[in-house]
Amino acid sequence: MRLATWNVNSIRARVDRVTDWLERADVDVLAMQETKCADDQFPTMPFAALGYDVVHCGFNQWNGVAIASRVGIDDVAVGFDGQPTWGDKPDVEAVAEARALGATCNGVRVWSLYIPNGRTVDSPHYSYKLEWLAALKDTAQQWLAENPQAQIALTGDWNIAPTDEDVWSVEAYQGSTHVTGPERAAFNAIVDAQYADVVRPFAPGPAVYTYWDYTQLRFPKNRGMRIDFILGSPALAQRVSHAEIVREERKGKAPSDHAPVLVELG
Repeated sequence: MRLATWNVNSIRARVDRVTDWLERADVDVLAMQETKCADDQFPTMPFAALGYDVVHCGFNQWNGVAIASRVGIDDVAVGFDGQPTWGDKPDVEAVAEARALGATCNGVRVWSLYIPNGRTVDSPHYSYKLEWLAALKDTAQQWLAENPQAQIALTGDWNIAPTDEDVWSVEAYQGSTHVTGPERAAFNAIVDAQYADVVRPFAPGPAVYTYWDYTQLRFPKNRGMRIDFILGSPALAQRVSHAEIVREERKGKAPSDHAPVLVELG
């Protein structure tokens, strides 16, 4: 089975690119993030034409996560137990954002995750990000406690560069989110909970990235960040026979600012 994750940065703007790549890359399951649309706006038909079922969680033009599968979608879950809520307006009730969607596809529990950005280290959104990651770790740990043989893929845009080699310039990100000690510790806590980065052994760094900003010729200069990951449970990790960051998909007309990340399961 070929499983991928991709921050598509607006599915309505890039549906043709996404479906074209799905067909060319022979992908069975794709987790998408930052779809930027409500459920009734998601362009389902182009996926259906290729034989994919799609589930989506989106409330407005922000965030949004989806899973497309041609090998079945069962036991769909919007959000995970303990997922924190967010609200920055005192007169509006805090809600669980469209950042986590789970489904079982051919025996693999796939989670499409769009971890909060954090904005700045002194922002309430940064605290929310750390709270969100801690809750995910606790719940993911419980999943394995209940079933140590569960095949689970935590996929998506983590908005964290776990090591210094995962950014093009440590100095450029000094004092910024994505690289702080607490964020990296939160990421590593999930790894320590037995969810391995199953891509890095096949695509080691340095200077191997998944995201490049649109400005300042960042992509041609390869000034990027590695922030998109597939973390696998022990039973899933042992099935990985190949993995890659599909850098070529960052090229061309109107690309997403992220590249797809792909694993092959034996």
